[in-house]
Amino acid sequence: MNETFLQACRGERTGYTPVWMMRQAGRYLPEYQKVRGNISFLELCKRPELCVEVTLQPLRRFAMDAAILFSDILIPIEAMGAELFFHEGKGPIIASPCRDAETVGRLRIAPPEQDLPFVQETIRLLRRELDVPLIGFAGAPFTCATYLIEGGSSRFFYETKKMMFSQPRLFHHLMDKISETTILALRAQAAAGAQALQLFDTWAGILAPCDFEIFVLPYVQRVLRKLDDLDLPLIYFANNGATLLDLSARTGADVLGSDWRVDIGDAIAKAGRMAVQGNLDPLALLLPAEELKERIGRLLNGARDACGHIFNLGHGIHQLTPPDQVCLAVDFVHELSTR
Repeated sequence: MNETFLQACRGERTGYTPVWMMRQAGRYLPEYQKVRGNISFLELCKRPELCVEVTLQPLRRFAMDAAILFSDILIPIEAMGAELFFHEGKGPIIASPCRDAETVGRLRIAPPEQDLPFVQETIRLLRRELDVPLIGFAGAPFTCATYLIEGGSSRFFYETKKMMFSQPRLFHHLMDKISETTILALRAQAAAGAQALQLFDTWAGILAPCDFEIFVLPYVQRVLRKLDDLDLPLIYFANNGATLLDLSARTGADVLGSDWRVDIGDAIAKAGRMAVQGNLDPLALLLPAEELKERIGRLLNGARDACGHIFNLGHGIHQLTPPDQVCLAVDFVHELSTR
């Protein structure tokens, strides 16, 4: 087993900088498109044998140092009772948004063994196949709450902030339910064999730091505190979260993910004794080879003082990215960081 990723998460010295990429399994790969040809995204997420195949696809092409479970952050939300479907052009849609006490009250705390057995089965099958660590994940409570309240993606998050500011007790009640479901889901992933866990807070960056501290931070801290006894690396990633790094460093995570909107050295200074993960702009993968290599070299040099560094993108691989560019990036990281 190649444990370089886990060693970096723990702040241990490694022979080179490990690399994996968010959305490393997905639409930019023709073999993924072939799997998706006759099946909906939601159905794919519930078919363990297909999730295993899709998780393994990038590892067959690229020398990644970790795999990440193929699933979706909203799968536990559907188990809570939300009517979820995915529109090819609009993304996830919640048919009946949760905007009042009645709709929030109908949501249940979902037991993963009963409602998400396909996730645990996927993990068990993957552990038989992998020679790199497997990362499990969940959406952070706030990000999941935005989908439940807005009914899908949003530009302005009017309904979310309306509930936060005008009905804070109701908002906190919703966050309580999501947090408990998230804790159960992640503990089940660890029990099935996940070797690290990441919380994706895709929409945390829409908030002012003072609101993040009140409405988001306590719930991330609760989730991670309830996972602390698992003795495996916990990663927190707040997208568009450059202004939130000092608060994110208080979450209790072992690894602080950062996007490309902050210099990696500044992220490391805020992280303190935490390891850091990131943070190449995903579209920088489109650079010509020598410019991409130079960009990666600068990033690795900027991370030289980190307690531990995992190379990643600042968000997921864009669907139009040529796979050969991903291969170049992975090879450049290994070449330039080898000690």
